[in-house]
Amino acid sequence: MDVMGERAFDLVIRNGAVVDGSGGPAYRADVGVKDGRIVAVGPDLPSGVEEIDAAGRLVTPGFVDIHTHYDGQATWDERMQPSSWHGVTTAVMGNCGVGFAPCRPEDHDRLVRLMEGVEDIPFPVLTEGLPWNWETFPDYLDSLARRRFDIDIAAQLPHAALRVYVMGERGAQREPATPEDIAQMAEIARAAVEAGALGFSTSRTLNHRDSEGQPTPTLTAGEDELAGIAQGLKAAGKGVLQFVSDFIDPAEEFAMFRRLVETSGRPLSFSLAQSPRGPESYRLLLGALEQANDDGLPMKAQVCGRPVGVLFGLELTLNPFSQHETYRSIASLSLAERAAKLAEPGFRTRLLGEELDPRGPFAGSALRAWDNMFLMSEQPDYEPTADKTVKAIAERRGVTPDEVALEHMLSNGGRGMLYHPFLNYADGSLDPSFAMLSHRDTVPGLSDGGAHVGMICDGSFPTSNLTHWTRDRTRGPKLALEEVVRMQTRDTAHAVGLFDRGQIAVGLRADLNVIDYDGLTLHAPSVAYDLPSGGRRLIQRADGYVATVVAGQITYRDGEPTGALPGRLVRGAQAAPTAMAAE
Repeated sequence: MDVMGERAFDLVIRNGAVVDGSGGPAYRADVGVKDGRIVAVGPDLPSGVEEIDAAGRLVTPGFVDIHTHYDGQATWDERMQPSSWHGVTTAVMGNCGVGFAPCRPEDHDRLVRLMEGVEDIPFPVLTEGLPWNWETFPDYLDSLARRRFDIDIAAQLPHAALRVYVMGERGAQREPATPEDIAQMAEIARAAVEAGALGFSTSRTLNHRDSEGQPTPTLTAGEDELAGIAQGLKAAGKGVLQFVSDFIDPAEEFAMFRRLVETSGRPLSFSLAQSPRGPESYRLLLGALEQANDDGLPMKAQVCGRPVGVLFGLELTLNPFSQHETYRSIASLSLAERAAKLAEPGFRTRLLGEELDPRGPFAGSALRAWDNMFLMSEQPDYEPTADKTVKAIAERRGVTPDEVALEHMLSNGGRGMLYHPFLNYADGSLDPSFAMLSHRDTVPGLSDGGAHVGMICDGSFPTSNLTHWTRDRTRGPKLALEEVVRMQTRDTAHAVGLFDRGQIAVGLRADLNVIDYDGLTLHAPSVAYDLPSGGRRLIQRADGYVATVVAGQITYRDGEPTGALPGRLVRGAQAAPTAMAAE
């Protein structure tokens, strides 16, 4: 029916198979939207101002990605791609303790170099792109709040920036914080979450270094410092904690995490993946996590549904010949010039006969891991078998792995890529990912959308979770479609305190996807030169997203932007509508 002469709905998504994010079975229904909210779900709804025919399509909530690094991109770009190409309608940034606020003017370059090293975002991109129209974290949020986006974004207070802001050079050099330092950090953390930070994040891993090779300032921060900051969140009565750690001593590290949650009362999540250095450690941590939740402690592990892997190529940050003197002699040439040079028989023979420079940081490991390196194809295989490694292909062809790698990188005009999975693939299968994804106390995360722009392209996790785990997997058990949708909508939203989204239900935000499930296809990563100063980044597209809706507005149709920018900064946790909260 019409209301006061107007159509009842701004938008109706009609006759789709609704997978509503609750985990329950799909059902046929229309979804009616008014003023950015879902106002009706049922059969034969009245007409809307705009309609989408979803017959034969899935209708899901928009995906909520809680582990991204759009902290810089959100200050200069309106589109949080690649995430918004993959059905993501809310992204949480500021993970892993890195970001750009708070920051004094004299520390701009320091934080840029940290982000350059940790998240592989080039210095010139950040120096040209960042407006630096903030100093404090509330200032940074105010800057973001003046902008418009294709998705909603939420920010966390990064520990590295906080530590340098309070302690200066002492903080950067990882000196212990004094009680006065800790009190100041706690007060800033309290003010940040009260201003709208979703929480606080930190890094305790040696994998995170600045562009000069120095460990992140937060690597060795003591428990007293972390507990003090957590108390700042407790004083505010809001905010989540996000940690990444090497888990050198898993039992001791997890025990500290427990104590932080016990004393602060704030929910905590940590990154969890299978490491080849300790292939069974993830099981121990899952057991400890389960016990913590049984004891009433709100803790989650952020896990991912495919290997965490790096991409190598002539157009990327590294390739298997990056540390060869012969390759270095042409490294400054354009891609076309390098490809032409590498195709010359004499130059190629000299390169292939040369030993790797032992001074390189990846010497003898990732760049030459032929038994765990694969050729990236147009339709990526993220669970490849051992017979598809570069080593196995070389043995079948009777050539060296170097020759196979070089030949593939020279394909497609020098744009061929190699894929090296380094986490979640110690067993040569994704069975560890299955165990982690299907655990009751985990949520999907770790996509790192917006970061690692020259080596990693995992912002497409939501699409690969749908295609691989519910439809395409052949090497082990699958997951139910309804379960995977629930994981990356309601579960992720609730994990960070966003109870106003993540499900198709009356009263919630109208963040939605219409998906051609049978046609959902993930393409290979490619390179775009669209960052500030012409910077390069990896992107990855997909077919099958018929429409994406944010706050009731259609933002993408068939993967192409409509021009609508309804996305806003989300300030802090969001309560469920009163009617839903009472259920």
